[in-house]
Amino acid sequence: MIYPVILCGGSGERLWPLSGKSYPKQFLELVGDGSLFQQSATRITCETSNPIIVTNEDYRFIVRQQLQEVGIEQADVITEPEGKNTAPAILVAALHVSSRDPSGVMVVMPSDHYIPDQHAFTSMVRDATENIQDGQIICLGVQPSRPETGYGYIKVSDTKKQIIDVEKFVEKPSIELAEKYLSDGSYLWNAGVFIVRAGELLKLAGKQQPEMMQATKAAYENSVNDLDFIGLNPEPWGKIEGDSFDYAFMEKASSIGCKSFKGDWSDLGDWNAMACEKETDTSGNNLIGSAYQIDSKDSLLWSDSEDQVLTGIGLNNIIAVATSDTVLVAHKSKSQEIKTFIEVLKTKGGYQVPENKFEYRSWGSYEILNHKEKYKVKVLKILPGQELSYQKHLFRNEHWIVIQGTATVIKDNVEISVKKNEHIYIDAEVKHKIKNIFSDLLIIIEVQTGTYFGEDDIVRYEST
Repeated sequence: MIYPVILCGGSGERLWPLSGKSYPKQFLELVGDGSLFQQSATRITCETSNPIIVTNEDYRFIVRQQLQEVGIEQADVITEPEGKNTAPAILVAALHVSSRDPSGVMVVMPSDHYIPDQHAFTSMVRDATENIQDGQIICLGVQPSRPETGYGYIKVSDTKKQIIDVEKFVEKPSIELAEKYLSDGSYLWNAGVFIVRAGELLKLAGKQQPEMMQATKAAYENSVNDLDFIGLNPEPWGKIEGDSFDYAFMEKASSIGCKSFKGDWSDLGDWNAMACEKETDTSGNNLIGSAYQIDSKDSLLWSDSEDQVLTGIGLNNIIAVATSDTVLVAHKSKSQEIKTFIEVLKTKGGYQVPENKFEYRSWGSYEILNHKEKYKVKVLKILPGQELSYQKHLFRNEHWIVIQGTATVIKDNVEISVKKNEHIYIDAEVKHKIKNIFSDLLIIIEVQTGTYFGEDDIVRYEST
């Protein structure tokens, strides 16, 4: 049986400001139909088990929601207390698969790559699983189309074989080496997709990474079922020294094969990679949303809001991205340095990095409309039959205006019905709860005033 495993814990910071820690690129509709995560979840069309998702616990609710939007009701979602890179995440998936089917073949995929040819990918998976040898790990290699410095490479010996022999893995090269690899013909891009039998990977881990294996096993075997999620135990998980699957296993394994993928592929790792997937005008410009240009060449102009008009005049090889609260302007040659800038922004206290404007919860979601020193404005969307926890705040007051539906508000143990166009005020220190007992979506504008607006200013009296 084939078990799709989707790794869904990255933050996609090189696509900032569209992608951030709270709402990373895998959940965005950037190219193709649906989000990148939804495309990954539906990518394999041959007979498989339910998908297994390994994600950060902060993303668990949006994972469930986006799966439901594409009709996937049955999926095993495993949540990490903190990110430990890809090697421990894949081991957790192997433990989960092996508990039911030790000979099951895992197809491990990132959640944020773009592979438009679903049929070609399914054919590649079928061929690889039918030809995998005992103890072998198969990686996916893509024929390079340009001298790319943002990808790792795989040097192979014979591209005509069903499963190609791998000579070595090469990290992200300089532009001179990338050009050499492109002309050489024996180097493939490393797509970060792995095919391996779960039980055999666990045996390999016991030999190559015994400490990681022991801690990962303890975290999995002592996990807690929380709602419909499998929450890894944070104590043993915290002891793991994180590492990538390439470093921990692929560069040390004795039996590695490579399957050459003939379809289009991109990891959408930065704005230059994104530009390659978007249509251009006659001057090579990508114009997305309310974006316009005059006398510009080879530039990417992206407006994330209909109300935000972005215009470039006389630009050349420039990236300009505008959201409701942030504008990025960079030369295309500096696209890999955006992640470095974000670390600087974090030290400056820029809320656009640690706090994205969208958050998903078990009860629904909220969007931050405005955030200033003395107030914060949100839109709350509460799903039918859902409710928030009974709680109070120490430092902020809340003013709720119902835009759609009817809110059932519990205020100091008194139940109050608040209908459309009505409002209610909640003082700091007052216990309160919102419930949506009806079948329609409840939408509320929330205006917070006070001295502190962090999400940790909550005293809960019951869980939600």
